Amino acid sequence: MPSQQRRILNLFAFRRIIIPVILGLGVIIYMIAGDLTHSDLASINWRWHSVYFFMLAFLMMVIRDLAYMYRIRLLTGEVLNWRKSFEVIMLWEFASSVTPSVVGGSAIAVFILSKEKLGTGRSTAIVVVTAMLDEMFYIVMVPVIFILAGYERLSVTGKVFTMLGADFSPMGIFFIGFTLIVILTLLLAYGILFNPGGFKWLLMRITSLKLFRKFREGAEVTGDQVIITSRELRDKNSIFWLKAFGATIFSWTARFWVVNFLIMAFTGSIAFSENMLIYARQLMMWVIMLISPTPGGSGIAEYFFPVFLREFIAGPAGDLTTLVALSWRLISYYPYLIIGAIVLPLWLRRVYLGRKLIRFRKMKKAPQQ
Repeated sequence: MPSQQRRILNLFAFRRIIIPVILGLGVIIYMIAGDLTHSDLASINWRWHSVYFFMLAFLMMVIRDLAYMYRIRLLTGEVLNWRKSFEVIMLWEFASSVTPSVVGGSAIAVFILSKEKLGTGRSTAIVVVTAMLDEMFYIVMVPVIFILAGYERLSVTGKVFTMLGADFSPMGIFFIGFTLIVILTLLLAYGILFNPGGFKWLLMRITSLKLFRKFREGAEVTGDQVIITSRELRDKNSIFWLKAFGATIFSWTARFWVVNFLIMAFTGSIAFSENMLIYARQLMMWVIMLISPTPGGSGIAEYFFPVFLREFIAGPAGDLTTLVALSWRLISYYPYLIIGAIVLPLWLRRVYLGRKLIRFRKMKKAPQQ
């Protein structure tokens, strides 16, 4: 077995998959034991609208993945067909699910794309651009949704933790995280679209300071990646970027609306303003999940779900927040662990055995020529 194949199999080993499952379900079980009562369960009023909204929540996940598949086909110049795009996206999501959110699945995505005969440089460019598009969506959507939801209603009370003598609330973490995302994304966009050499120079200057010197090696790699990305994409026109960003809007909007439809499945239809507020709260929660040290945000996502969204689910009749949180993770997270475990061996067989067959056929034809 090739060494690269062994490395990727080790990454997706059972022990790595079971860790996020235990973390997520452990937090859910703890919450159920502490919060869920018989009266809460009795308050569930299942009707046909519940099935309808559950189906819409599932449809949102399908739309999300289809939009991702369209975007990866667009970024690769349609080198990948729909089947290969599906495999790449599922493995990418699988990698993100079993690695800490602060690490993500980007390095593995480069490996996967390079095995699809795209080359390391082009694969790196595609992964960097997807990250930039995702962050640009967030930067654009936050002010839009906050205006629609009403900024005065966004505040989430409660202390998260104390550090250096200061109390950090959910709102405080959000504003710090959002500011950093804006700065880093604008710098990345400037580097890719306008001045990649200047971007690398800036990174090297910053990491030459004593405080940031330990990040110098990583900064050099990032600078090189941006230069490669800029070289790959310098000839793309505005239509290309509009299509890519449009697919990004579809995928992320569908992802966030899963929660909206699940809440409506348990509680009934919600007014437009409330839906926008739920959307806005999810945008805030996403920052905390982004810096999670656990695989796929497991445990962290389940814990903070009630902090941001309990008020839309709990009522006089009962509190169903824990059940909604469990449904959310069952639809939007755990399926990727299962699908990825199924797709991975099929992908490895196609990538590695397919190449061996091609070489074997060439060897058989060689003497005849």
